[in-house]
Amino acid sequence: MDYGKHQAPQGYEPGEGILTTLIRIPVRIVVLVLVLPVRMVWDALTALWHAADRVLLRPLGRALAWLFDTLVLTPLTWLFTRVVAPLGKAVTWLAVALLIWPWIGLWRYVVVPVARYGIAAPAVWLYESVLTPLGHGLRWIGTALIAPAARGLGAGLTWLVTMLLVRPAAGLWQYVIVPAVRYGLVVPVVWLYGNVLTPLGHGTAWVLGTLWRGTAWILGKLWRGIAATARGLGAAVAWLVMTLLVAPLSWTYRRILAPAGREIAAAFEVTWRIAGYLSRAVGRAIAWLAWHLIGAPVSWAYRTVCTPVGHFVRHSVWVPARRAAAEAGRAARGALATARETVRQARRDAWRALVGSPDGARSREPLGIPARTLGSTTTVPSAVQATESAPLGEKFVKRV
Repeated sequence: MDYGKHQAPQGYEPGEGILTTLIRIPVRIVVLVLVLPVRMVWDALTALWHAADRVLLRPLGRALAWLFDTLVLTPLTWLFTRVVAPLGKAVTWLAVALLIWPWIGLWRYVVVPVARYGIAAPAVWLYESVLTPLGHGLRWIGTALIAPAARGLGAGLTWLVTMLLVRPAAGLWQYVIVPAVRYGLVVPVVWLYGNVLTPLGHGTAWVLGTLWRGTAWILGKLWRGIAATARGLGAAVAWLVMTLLVAPLSWTYRRILAPAGREIAAAFEVTWRIAGYLSRAVGRAIAWLAWHLIGAPVSWAYRTVCTPVGHFVRHSVWVPARRAAAEAGRAARGALATARETVRQARRDAWRALVGSPDGARSREPLGIPARTLGSTTTVPSAVQATESAPLGEKFVKRV
């Protein structure tokens, strides 16, 4: 037997019908037409968000973090470290010095000595020297004198109370109250309960039980009849509801709504992926056009024109200008150093001309080079020898 002709066509899912196959392609085409703009807008917004996050938001966040750290956190840290912490330590020391140390000194040097030597020591002496001997004496008086008298007085009072109160009360209870209550109240009540009330209660219970069983039998018959009628009506109503309402709704849901819903959900899923492929293809095409129309010319211009021009400006203009500026700065610094040295030498010469130097040389002044003698063989270059006839303090030279 050939089983191939009874198999479902390829592409069908279990439980699918011809209606599902017929609505699948049109539904996917319509859903693709509806979903494609949404997916392209979604991809565009996603790319814009990533670009804004990479180009704008992250640098802006780092700048704001740097500004916050520079303008807020660093001043607050400096303020806390340099102002608040020392001020807190000073306030703490002042509070301890003004509030805690005086109380500690008051407790240690006033309250404790006064309590120890003004209260505790006299109280201990009074207890040991006065109250303890007085208590011992009172205890001996009570033990030796008052206790025997109290024991005798207590025995007499106990006998008197027993004879006047306890024995008469016991006799009254035993010979009067107990017989009167037993034979005048308890015995008649027990006889009345056993011979009258118990038979009357049993008869009343039997009558009420018989009435209840009869009433329950009648009500049970009525309830069974009503229940049988209600079951019949319920079965008829349930059959009508199942036949006229539930079965059509179930068939509609199982055969129409569920396949249509599954197809629409699958169509949305498939078309969302297809729209993603199309959107990425469009995005790559736009990126390719943007690169070839804008990016490649700008890159070529930067690489071919701007980079050589920048190198030429750097090597031909900037480096010589920086070198010339450095040389000018060094020359200016040398000229200023020479001018300062000249002014300093002129000031020293003017001071010597006005005041003189009878003791030879002042502190921190260069000593003159003496003239050569027969025993010296060293001559300082670029120095003029002093005259041998001049005083020793005036033998100074000027350096060329």
